[in-house]
Amino acid sequence: MEISPATEADLPAIQSIYAHHVLAGTGTFEEAPPSLEEFEARYRAGLAAGHAWLVAHDSSGCLGFGYYGAFRTRASYRFTVEDSVYVRENVHGQGVGKALVAALLAHASAAGFKQMLAMIGDSENVASIGVHASLGFQAVGTMRKVGYKFGRWLDVVIMQKAL
Repeated sequence: MEISPATEADLPAIQSIYAHHVLAGTGTFEEAPPSLEEFEARYRAGLAAGHAWLVAHDSSGCLGFGYYGAFRTRASYRFTVEDSVYVRENVHGQGVGKALVAALLAHASAAGFKQMLAMIGDSENVASIGVHASLGFQAVGTMRKVGYKFGRWLDVVIMQKAL
């Protein structure tokens, strides 16, 4: 597996991975998959803001992707970023997510950011919570029943790591 900066050529695979998570999972609270054009706009805006978009590849193609972006738009939050990582459905549990989060941490630290937050959709998302904890993130709170998807109320677990 190799992790590298995402390119526009990666965006169809990235959009496909994310669409699966939107339609089948609770890690994101989006209910309709964004179009490829929307993903292109998100990608370009992230890069223009100085944030990272990374992909994990092997011989089978794109295994997953991750990015970090602004936690909030107010200037006082400018040194804090929020990560997002999604892995192809048939490679869960193989270390792809952990490798992507670790690479995002290294990139954000080198870029001068001071804190990374993970806003993990669904308090039952033990895989994402475990990956973040294994990399030094601390649970700092849970927002209870703030999302509604697939006919049930969902929590958001907030995790934080100093860079």
